[in-house]
Amino acid sequence: MNSLILSAATRILVALMLLFSVYMLLRGHNEPGGGFIGGLLATIGIVLYAIAHGSAAARQALRLDPLTIAMGGLGIALLAGVLAVLFGDPFFSGQWSFPFAEGGDKGFPISTVLLFDIGVYLVVVGAVLAIVLGLEEEV
Repeated sequence: MNSLILSAATRILVALMLLFSVYMLLRGHNEPGGGFIGGLLATIGIVLYAIAHGSAAARQALRLDPLTIAMGGLGIALLAGVLAVLFGDPFFSGQWSFPFAEGGDKGFPISTVLLFDIGVYLVVVGAVLAIVLGLEEEV
């Protein structure tokens, strides 16, 4: 589509939608949100970019194949489950602190739940973009 208004507005809207998707991803532990809704918001932003500039430009902006993004997210989500087993807990049990600081008594407060949400985020972005861009290129 060759609309000057859509092309100019897309630059701002895509940046805002991607920023809001990351906010929803990070907010999702104790309140509504998380990897799934954040991934859908990011996908909507990238699809808007594809509508304004074409699917080839959207694929070039991604720099990775959408299926590669989805597989990377699946690996990250699986890693979140395996980390619990390494610490002697059941698969996918939340681990809330890892001793990254020297001395071991200070921990970096990050959870495997966030790691799982990031994996879900990437799976949703990759899978939905693969479907949408594939359908757009088919037409």
